[in-house]
Amino acid sequence: MAANAIDQTRRMLSLVTYLRERPGAHVADVARAFGITEDELISDLDVLPMCGTSFRGGDLLDIDTDGDRIWWHNPDDVAAPLRLAADEATALLVAARAVSTLPGLREGDRQALLRATAKLEAAAGEAAGASSRLSVTFESEGGVFAEVDRAISERRRLWVKYYSPARDELTEREVDPIRLFAVGHTYMEAWCRLSEARRTFRLDRVAEIRLLDEASAPPELELRDLSEGLVQPSAEDPEVVVEVGPGGRWVAEYYPHDSAEELPDGGLRITLRTPDPASLRRLALRLGQDGRIVSPDDLAESARRAAREALAGYGEPPALDHQS
Repeated sequence: MAANAIDQTRRMLSLVTYLRERPGAHVADVARAFGITEDELISDLDVLPMCGTSFRGGDLLDIDTDGDRIWWHNPDDVAAPLRLAADEATALLVAARAVSTLPGLREGDRQALLRATAKLEAAAGEAAGASSRLSVTFESEGGVFAEVDRAISERRRLWVKYYSPARDELTEREVDPIRLFAVGHTYMEAWCRLSEARRTFRLDRVAEIRLLDEASAPPELELRDLSEGLVQPSAEDPEVVVEVGPGGRWVAEYYPHDSAEELPDGGLRITLRTPDPASLRRLALRLGQDGRIVSPDDLAESARRAAREALAGYGEPPALDHQS
């Protein structure tokens, strides 16, 4: 099972000490020592050069790898005692207090964070007083993240109420979380007990979440390679052409596509591929006057028929043969 965010943070902190004591360590040896794959280690190493001793970007960790060995070029530059400017101390204290209030944070981690915060307050002096007048409130996605992170750590099942834009509906389901990841947005990959299949859930679309007592037991699955993006249509998938007006240009941002040609009215002609073309019927209904399915013909007709039926339900005349 993939490590959660807190476990990864712990590992990366330990990795700094480990690499400092072992110049030129081999990638395979380090990965084996930390019980992770070489790809996971390389991912950690991609993050470490963005860390350092100053929020302003000074004295960043100069760590790189040639794929075989790992080199840290400036360990002595970052070994000096940390000195924070007043604004840095204020920002760090505000962030630490905010994180300590996150729901789902393990009590041991919370207490460790509070102890570190107290020490920082004592060292910061007047800056600590300024930070006490500031606060941060996390939006709901932060709470969802914390619950998912806790569920992964404690290997427990989750109940979620989730909004699906493709179907424009809320569904309730139990899931066994596998990992958290970010590709533009933050997602949870999980085994869905409703569909009995692997599913991906965007955290900002989770309306409600609850940690259950049941143990999480997803089947053994190979983690998907997300380096090319979350949705990766196959070249063998059926091709669909959609035309949208100016109000439907968001479709090109939301759906992976092969091409998006500008239209004279400010709209777009979008060519995309999907393993399930029928799933785009609801997209056509959602677009209304702002878009239509051009091809394939059977899908375009199906969308027009669905639109006529929807309007008939509202007592509207079914004069929609010219659009989808």
